Amino acid sequence: MAAAAIPPEHVLRALLALDPAMTLQRYYGERAVFYNPGRAAPLGVIVASVKDHDGPNDRRANLSRPDVYRLAFGLTRTIFAELFGDVPARPPKGGVVALPDHALTALDQLMPHPVYAWMSWVQILNPTTARCDSLRDLLTSSLDLARDRWRRRRA
Repeated sequence: MAAAAIPPEHVLRALLALDPAMTLQRYYGERAVFYNPGRAAPLGVIVASVKDHDGPNDRRANLSRPDVYRLAFGLTRTIFAELFGDVPARPPKGGVVALPDHALTALDQLMPHPVYAWMSWVQILNPTTARCDSLRDLLTSSLDLARDRWRRRRA
C-alpha cells in the first residue's frame, strides 16, 4: 500500500515556517507562498505554490483528479540541471514544455513542471511526509533564490 500524501495545508504551514517573511496569498487560482519582508510589496517573490485543479494552459499533470494537488517551486538552473539535465526551452505562449521522459501525472515524484520547467520550476504531486522531508534542502534553496531576487529588486 502506498504512503498517504501529506495534506496540502501541512505543506503550506511548513513552508511558511521557513522564514517569518513568508506570506500565503491566493495567486492565479493557486495558494502561493511569497517571500515579502515587512510586507513591503503587494506580493513579494514567489517561493512555492499549491494547486488542486487543472488550468486552461495546464492539464498535463491531471490535477483535477479527486484528492490530487501539486506542490511547485523554483530551483536554480544549476540544481535543476543536476537533477534533470538541461533546462528545457520556453514553450510558445499558452503552450507546455516538451518533457517526453517524465510521467507528469505520477504521484510523489519530483519532476520538471509541465509549464514552468523553462524557468527551472519543478512539481511533485501528492508528496508523502517522507518525500517532503527529502525535499527540505531543495525548498530551502528555493527560499534562498527568492531572497536573492528580493534583494536584487529592492537594490
